[in-house]
Amino acid sequence: MTKIKFYKKNNIYLGFEVKGHTGKADFGEDILCAELSTIAQLAVVGVKEVAKKECFCLISDGYLKLTVDQKLASDEKIQFLFETCLESFKSVIIDEEKFVKLEVENV
Repeated sequence: MTKIKFYKKNNIYLGFEVKGHTGKADFGEDILCAELSTIAQLAVVGVKEVAKKECFCLISDGYLKLTVDQKLASDEKIQFLFETCLESFKSVIIDEEKFVKLEVENV
């Protein structure tokens, strides 16, 4: 199962974490896992390359964490990007509760 957790403070998204493989299909054939990875990687590129903001990013097999400092997080581009990623994750995981859990945590 993949667990996705967005971090939010004072109505501002600070980032998110994606853990685990969905297990919906065999490795290399899991389209759901590939979709989730693509959305997460898009956020990394958006923060680093498009918005040109400093961030904490850790990526390993079945794991991605992306966060920005609270001051930077209030940037309109960053919020737009995080909100778009959240909505994209939601649209991909409709009817996939068995394989993916999504939550927003207030920190």
